[in-house]
Amino acid sequence: MNDYERIANVIRFLDRHHTDQPDLHQLAGFVGLSPFHFHRLFSQWAGVTPKDFLQCLTVEHVKQLLRDGENVFDTALDAGLSGPGRLHDLCVTLEAASPGEMKSGGAGMQIDYGFVDTPFGEALIAQSKRGICHLTFVDRRGRDGARDLLRSEWPNAKLNRSDAQMAELCAKIFTELRDGSARPNLRAFVRGTPFQIRVWRALLQIPLGSLTTYRRLAELIGQAKAARAVGSAVGANPISFIIPCHRVIRETGALGNYGGGRIRKQVMLGWELSPRDSSAVAA
Repeated sequence: MNDYERIANVIRFLDRHHTDQPDLHQLAGFVGLSPFHFHRLFSQWAGVTPKDFLQCLTVEHVKQLLRDGENVFDTALDAGLSGPGRLHDLCVTLEAASPGEMKSGGAGMQIDYGFVDTPFGEALIAQSKRGICHLTFVDRRGRDGARDLLRSEWPNAKLNRSDAQMAELCAKIFTELRDGSARPNLRAFVRGTPFQIRVWRALLQIPLGSLTTYRRLAELIGQAKAARAVGSAVGANPISFIIPCHRVIRETGALGNYGGGRIRKQVMLGWELSPRDSSAVAA
């Protein structure tokens, strides 16, 4: 069991038992660790204590972020600013497949793919010469299901498995940003309708540590009455995490669904929204 799976199991446990207010000993016992080792692992992984991490996931906290974040969100978009956080904002150039390329289904194109371990569980990452074209997390359908999804998006492309190559790419996507280091530039190459591309480009403008709603996203692309269609486009995102659809939630503050699973969405948001400093870890 890797660190993500331990944290995900704790989140599932707390989803079922949060009204019982389980203490540190109960949480540690649930994942088979001593309280000391569990607290250290959780703090190292999330940057905060379990209590503070979960506070970032409560409905009221998320609703307050939305209320407070309206101006912050708009200002960040206007200024092109990045948000603070342990995981850096990704600088992504998004290129859309042409109608002819979409119709061909990738004919004549080689796609390299591989299975990699990420901070949020195992994922399949795929890349063509034009850029990253797929990132999905392995779910209960296993690796075969993840590969079938890639094949359905690019049915006529030649698939070449290279776990080592994708591990190098994974490091660029999920690495922590060190002080003074440059942000990695990533190229993405996606299949999508013009409407979907507009939504995905808008998603790329949401700074790390910020949240938005389907309605606000619809307004951002000039389609204020198309929140439902925006939701469908968000759900069709072929490059999880890189195009940050996990930062879109419902107007009520409820986190809503996520292609990689609701628990994974909770873990991602808790990771991104938690404060990052040494005092938080020591608390």
